[in-house]
Parts: sequence; C-alpha cells; structure tokens
Amino acid sequence: MKTLLRARGVLALAAALFAAGLAQAQVAYPSRPVSIVIGYPAGGSVDAVGRAVADGLARQLATPVVVENLGGAAGAIGVQRVVNAAPDGHTLVFGSSSEFVATRLLNPAQKYDASKDLVPVGYVGAIPLVLVASTQSGVKTLEQFVSALKANPGKYSYGTSGIGSMLHFSGELVKKQAGLSITHIPYRGASNIGSDLAGGSIEFAFLGPGAAKPFIDSGRIVPVAVTSAQRIALLPAVPALGEHPALKGYDLVAWYALMAPRKTPPDIVAKLQAALKDTLREPAVRQRLELIGVVVGRGDENLAQIMTKDAGQYRRIVEFAGMRQ
Repeated sequence: MKTLLRARGVLALAAALFAAGLAQAQVAYPSRPVSIVIGYPAGGSVDAVGRAVADGLARQLATPVVVENLGGAAGAIGVQRVVNAAPDGHTLVFGSSSEFVATRLLNPAQKYDASKDLVPVGYVGAIPLVLVASTQSGVKTLEQFVSALKANPGKYSYGTSGIGSMLHFSGELVKKQAGLSITHIPYRGASNIGSDLAGGSIEFAFLGPGAAKPFIDSGRIVPVAVTSAQRIALLPAVPALGEHPALKGYDLVAWYALMAPRKTPPDIVAKLQAALKDTLREPAVRQRLELIGVVVGRGDENLAQIMTKDAGQYRRIVEFAGMRQ
C-alpha cells in the first residue's frame, strides 16, 4: 500500500510539474524580440504598412518587434523564409495579397501555399493603387491615358514592384478590360519607381497612395486614376479607373495581412490575434495607416475566405496575360 501511495504521489508531482511547465511556457511568450519579415525592400507601401503594424505590436506585446526586409520574387522569398521558420511565434510575415495568393498562380514551382503553410494572424486593411504618369508622357487625365495607349500600341511602359505583384496585376487588368497595349517593366521593389518615373525613364506606374503622394504634391508625377471602384479620401480629385467607359467595373485593391508559420501553437496565435486587434484600434496607428491610403480593418475578418475569392479573380488575369512562368 505504501508503495502504491508513493507511486501515486510521484505521478501527482510529475503531473503538477508538467502543468506548471506548460503554464510557464505559455506565460513566457514572447521570450525574445519578435521578427516580422517583409518581402520587399524598405520604402514601398507594404513596408510602410508593415512598419506601422510592427510598432503597434511592440507596444501591445511589450517586447521589441524588428522588421526584416527580404525582397525578391514579388514578396515570395520573404514568405518562404517564414514558412521555413520555427513555429514559435517569434518569426512572422507581413505581406499583401500578391505573395499570399497571386504568386502561386504565376509560378507552379513556388514551394509554399500560403493557405496551407501559414496561419492567419489577421487582416490589416486594403489599399487601392494609383495609376501615375511621368510629366514627360504628356498624359494628365484618364481620358488622355486611354487615348494615348490606343493610338500607340506598345509605345509606353509601366513600372511595378515585380512580376506577380499587385502593381503588375493592376496593369494587366487595365489591358484586359480596355484592350490596351503597354509594356511591363518589373523592378525588384517599389522604392525606385517614383524617382524613375519622375525622371522619365518610364511613362506610367501603379503605386500605393502613400508612396505616390510626395511625388504628386511636388508636381514631379501626375495622378491619373485609382484602382478602387470609388475615389479615395486621400486623393478626392483623382477619378477611379472605372469612371472611363472602357474600364467600367474596374476594381482591384491590394490587402495586407499578418501571418505565422503553420503549427504555431494556438495559444500563441490567439495572443498575436488579440495584440493585432488592439493595434488596429490605436488611434495613432489608424491615423498613420489612413494617411498612406489604407482602409483599416478590424483584424478579425475571414482571411481564408478573402484569399479564396481573390484567387479566382487573379487566375483570370493570369490566364489572359499568359503570366505563368
């Protein structure tokens, strides 16, 4: 009997120690700085939004949150890095609908599927892009843009942050809907597009409103239209592409989200989700995002459903443009 009682006591002690260990592990997160990988160079719209989110998360988690820019392949290289990271909540990826949905449709050899290999932390918001023109192009209005491209097939070029980026999809959708011809010039990221456009190296580009506005305000480039269905508060005088008869119904916006590697423990994901929701409620964060044109979300939208819906639209553009690699 004493032996049985002693064994039971040992088991009870072991169970208590195990439970205490689990509780300690849960309380310990985050146990070190959190890294957020962004698959683009610093200076673009994804980077600007991601850094605002990172600053808010640092306050909510009471720990340093470090942004790591890892550009290339329209954001896919950065995502792959996080897919392969330890699923402990200390390495996350902030990105857009491009690398989370579109790039896989373009490149069958892409190793990851964001819908399976990542866990959504939360939807951050959406942003329309701005079609902008070089002052040397002579184009100042949406009507002039459509007319110039129709009259000169293949003469003009537009710059984007890479093949398969939302900037690229925006341009191909213009071509698809209006039957226009314009040459795509892919960059490694969006940071140099504005200066090249201002210098006349390219005639047109699709940029995030925040990246475009300083160039617009200084008169170095001309805003032509926005890619959303309606005009935006940041540029109220700039028409939507869909206002032109040849582009009626045009509506394509980029969205942003924060994700973690698959198999990240549910309690850590839940803590991150709560921190992201609180971040998006912070007036300072919301103001910072709205100033660059983001329609801020709540953080609890059904991201899986959004990804499935957008995949259908992107697939049609890929098939039209023959964008598969």
